[in-house]
Amino acid sequence: MKWKLTGRYLVSVVLIVVIVIIMNIVVIIGLFILQSVNEDLDLPILNRQTSAESISRSFQEHIVITESGASISEKGKEILEKNQAWVQILDEDGGEIYRYLAPEEAKTKYAPIDIVQIYKYVEKEVLSTVFVGEKKGFEHRYSYLVGFTTPYLERQVLTFDSRNFAQMFKVFSVSIITIDGFIALCIAYIFSKRLTKPMLILIDSIKRLAGRDYNVYHQPEGIYKDVFANINLLSQELKSSEKERKKLDAMKEEWIGNISHDIKTPLASIQGYAEMIKDTEYQFSMDEIRDYAGIIEGKSKYLRDVIEDLNLSTRLRNKELTLKKKNVNIVSLVRNVVIDTLNDPRYANRDIDFSSSHEVIKIEVDDILIRRAISNLIYNAIVHNREDISIKVQVEKYDEQILIRIEDNGKGIKQEELGRIFDRYYRGTNTGELHKGSGLGMAITHDIVIAHGGNIQVHSTVGQGTVLEIKLERNSAQ
Repeated sequence: MKWKLTGRYLVSVVLIVVIVIIMNIVVIIGLFILQSVNEDLDLPILNRQTSAESISRSFQEHIVITESGASISEKGKEILEKNQAWVQILDEDGGEIYRYLAPEEAKTKYAPIDIVQIYKYVEKEVLSTVFVGEKKGFEHRYSYLVGFTTPYLERQVLTFDSRNFAQMFKVFSVSIITIDGFIALCIAYIFSKRLTKPMLILIDSIKRLAGRDYNVYHQPEGIYKDVFANINLLSQELKSSEKERKKLDAMKEEWIGNISHDIKTPLASIQGYAEMIKDTEYQFSMDEIRDYAGIIEGKSKYLRDVIEDLNLSTRLRNKELTLKKKNVNIVSLVRNVVIDTLNDPRYANRDIDFSSSHEVIKIEVDDILIRRAISNLIYNAIVHNREDISIKVQVEKYDEQILIRIEDNGKGIKQEELGRIFDRYYRGTNTGELHKGSGLGMAITHDIVIAHGGNIQVHSTVGQGTVLEIKLERNSAQ
C-alpha cells in the first residue's frame, strides 16, 4: 500500500516535469526557427542583431544614386542617427564614394577580403558591428557598409556540418532529457515521500480504529489538517462509545442478575405451593387451597408484568409500536392514575396531592401508554422514598404545550445517577424493598414520552427531593 501511493505520486510528478522539459525544448527550437525565418521582421521578441541586420538590408531604399555620385536621404540620416550607426558607399572596385558619420579610422578602399573580415568580426579600428548591403545603380552595382557602434550588439558566426546536425541534436536532446529526468525523479521521490507520509499515517490510524485501538491522536497540520482533526474527533467519540458500551454491558449483566433473582423468587413460590397442593400426603382445607391459589396467581401476575415490560421496552426502543391516539382529557387521565394509586392497599396511606390549572385540557395521545408513564413516575417516587414523603402531581397548560409535573420531598437522586435513571437496566441505589420488577419502568416512561413527540426532564437535590416534568405538544385542544 505504501509503495502504491508513493509510486502514484512519483509517476504524476515525473510526467509533469518531463512534459515541462519537452515544452521548453519545443519553445527554444521554435524561437530559433522564428528568428531564422524572420530576419526581415523587426519583432520585439527578436534580439537587436536581427533588428540591425534588417535595418542594413533595407537601407538601400535610402541611398540615392545620381550621375554626379551617391548620397542618402534625410530619412536615412535620421535612421542612422537614431540607431548609432554610420554608412559608407563603395563602387565596384571597393573605393569609397560617400560616407556619413563614418569614423575617421574607417578605410577608404576595401579589398574583397576586407569586406569579408569586417562582416564576420567586429572591426577593431572602428569598434563597430558592420553589415554589408548592395544598391543597384544605372549601369553599376554599388556596395554599402552600415556599422553600428553600440557595444551591446554582437554577432557570432556559426559553422556546422548539416550532415552531423541531426545526430548531434539527437544525442544532445537525449542527454539533456536523461539528466533532467534523473534530477526530476529524485525531486519527485522526495516530494512524493513528503506528500504521502501523512496519508500513510492516516491509513495506519484508520487501521488502529478498526482494530478497536481508540488511543489515536495526531497534531492537525499540513494539507491534511482537517482530516487529522476529524480522525481525532472520531477517535474520541469511539472511545466514549466504547466506554459507554462497557458500562451498559456491566449494567445489563447486573440487571440480568437482578431480574433473574426477582423471577426465581416468585417461580420458587409458585412451584412450592403447587407441589404442596399436588402432594396427597397433605390434606388442605378449602380456605388454605384458596390462599395458596391466590399467592400463585399474584406471583404469576408479577411474572406476566415483567415479561410485558420487556416486550414493551423492546417495541418502543425499536419503534415497532403503533400509537393508538385518542382525543382525551389529560386532567382526568392523570387524576384517575392518582386515585388508582391511592386505592391500592399498599399505598393507601401515602400523601399524594393532585392539582390542575384547568378542569379540561384535551390532547391527542395513546391514553393507555400515557397512563402507564404517569403511573411509573408516581410508583418510582413511592418506592424510592420513605412512607412519610409528600408527592405533588400537577397538570398545567401553556399556550400549545402541556406540562405534567410530579414532585416529591424525598431523598433525592445523586448527581452521578441523575443522567442514568432513564437508561435501560438501571436501578438506583435508593431502591427500597417495595421495588420489585423489571427495572425498565423509567426507560419505558422515557420512550413513551419520546414516541409522543414530547420530552421528559428530571431535577433533583439530595436530601430535598426530585421533580420530574413531562412536556407534550397539544395536537387538538378545546
